[in-house]
Amino acid sequence: MSRGTDLILTALAPAIWGSTYFVTTEFLPDGYPVTIAMLRALPAGLLLLLVVRQLPTREWWGKVMLLGAINFSIFWALLFVAAYRLPGGVAATVGAVQPLIVIFLSSALLGSPIRVLSVIAGAIGMAGVALLVLTPDASLDVVGIAAGIGGAVSMAAGTVLSRKWKPPVSLLAFTAWQLSAGGLLLLPLSLWLEPPLPAVSAENALGIAYLGLIGAALTYVLWFRGISRMEPSAISTLGFLSPVTALLLGWWALDQHLNHLQFLGFVTVLAGIWISQLAVREPRLAAPA
Repeated sequence: MSRGTDLILTALAPAIWGSTYFVTTEFLPDGYPVTIAMLRALPAGLLLLLVVRQLPTREWWGKVMLLGAINFSIFWALLFVAAYRLPGGVAATVGAVQPLIVIFLSSALLGSPIRVLSVIAGAIGMAGVALLVLTPDASLDVVGIAAGIGGAVSMAAGTVLSRKWKPPVSLLAFTAWQLSAGGLLLLPLSLWLEPPLPAVSAENALGIAYLGLIGAALTYVLWFRGISRMEPSAISTLGFLSPVTALLLGWWALDQHLNHLQFLGFVTVLAGIWISQLAVREPRLAAPA
């Protein structure tokens, strides 16, 4: 397939992730973030395991558990902490530092060059996200900021290590292993931190099924496929599409209004993504030691 096709398929993942806020607020009970995260990961992972019928070999168990933890358990848990303790705009802006972290982790772990345009693209995209979602009266919280940065580091590490560790199995199997591991790690945390879910309505079941089958199983197959075919620094900026989708859904479905700065943010985010794709053909800024 062409690079353009790979880019479009990979971009579908963060675009779909942007619908998570809408589905969570409109279809799911409030106050169960860890339980919902577990239900998003574990059933989808087990379903994919039934399809592929393949478990990790002994030498892959440790790597799979680590990838499941940083891609799902730790990342989602810190994401919810940041979301609860920070205004949405601040949380999204802090999380947007992730592409810059990917650039330097890729250099350290994969030997990838640090490119000037990649750094510029990450900074431009972060500025675009700030224009999209940040409000003048946004308040800061130390724990929330730390959780947001920790979540960005976790996702960045998961992106880079998923490229570094590629088992000789299909993408479906690799995704199934990680989702199952992440869900299993979240299970005791959900039982410890949160009360049992109330009676699940048909609307709740539909929301959980969407988050698991579409928002986890399908999207992470596409995401890991992109990681295996493209440089992490080139695909990490695609994560900027999540707040774009979330804002467009709010405008379309929830009758939220968009101002001129947010329209400028759209353009800035797209510019950052475009520049990051050009960056893979730009000379390196510094070679790894």
